[in-house]
Amino acid sequence: MVHRQRIPPARGMPLPFCWCATCHSLTLVRVSHFFSVDVEEHFQVSAFEAVLPRSAWGSQPSRVEANTNRLLDLLGRHDATATFFTLGWVARRAPQLVRRIVSAGHEIASHTWWHPRVSTLTPEAFREEVRSSKAVLEDVGGVAVTGFRAPSFSIRPGMEWAFDVLLEEGYAWDSSLFPIRRPDYGYPGTPLGPHLIQRPGGTLQEFPLATLDVLGVRIPAAGGGYLRHLPAGIVHRALRDHEARGRPAMFYVHPWEVDPDQPRLDVGLMTRYRHYRGLHRVHPRLQRLLTDFRFTSVASWRAAQAST
Repeated sequence: MVHRQRIPPARGMPLPFCWCATCHSLTLVRVSHFFSVDVEEHFQVSAFEAVLPRSAWGSQPSRVEANTNRLLDLLGRHDATATFFTLGWVARRAPQLVRRIVSAGHEIASHTWWHPRVSTLTPEAFREEVRSSKAVLEDVGGVAVTGFRAPSFSIRPGMEWAFDVLLEEGYAWDSSLFPIRRPDYGYPGTPLGPHLIQRPGGTLQEFPLATLDVLGVRIPAAGGGYLRHLPAGIVHRALRDHEARGRPAMFYVHPWEVDPDQPRLDVGLMTRYRHYRGLHRVHPRLQRLLTDFRFTSVASWRAAQAST
């Protein structure tokens, strides 16, 4: 059984309106949302597993550093901080990228070593993934790594043993749960905002991905492929809805999504459509989001909570 506890807005993260003693009126308080990046190569997505085995990864051109640098520059221009969920495989081959992320004031978190879906792993194999990735990220980044995101949001109902492994391996928080129903991922029963997951071995803080309720139907609105395929207003509306409820929303993007010129793999029609469609839209849409909303990292939010 999973015991959950919602986290109320702290004094440092108040509800949307507060009383201004100077002007004697209600003043809108802007919520800082979470900007997150899943740092992986363009060929490491789960949908490509059938056509490109891990043994062939080394033969592919690397584009993750250049693409992540584009995101770092974009965040810097908008004075925004982010959490970078980084593969151990990437950190081992591009330690300078991890160090640049840290030096720019962003947070490093784990995204496993090999990018396997957790639903395909035994608890022992999952433990090795989160332990080895945490170790290399801390070694090259010189900072503690306390956060985790499962590839493809692949912690689903019935897989709560993964929370126990994360706690045992020194993680304090997770961002793997997507409160939607899908055949391949989703955790529909989870609360929509930051909350606590109580387990026998301790408490894990959870930061679910953003969704939006439209006419009673919950739709994904957290970024990634949804930013490319759905109207841009969906994500904007979701963030506004979270703001109105006084809670931050979790947004995500991949470095390869700002790279419309990336090499194309020979995959099926549906996979090609899902992966490559809309790549040219991502950079301008990110610019608009960063202009219209405030973004921060999970580490900064947790620090603000702890100080209140």
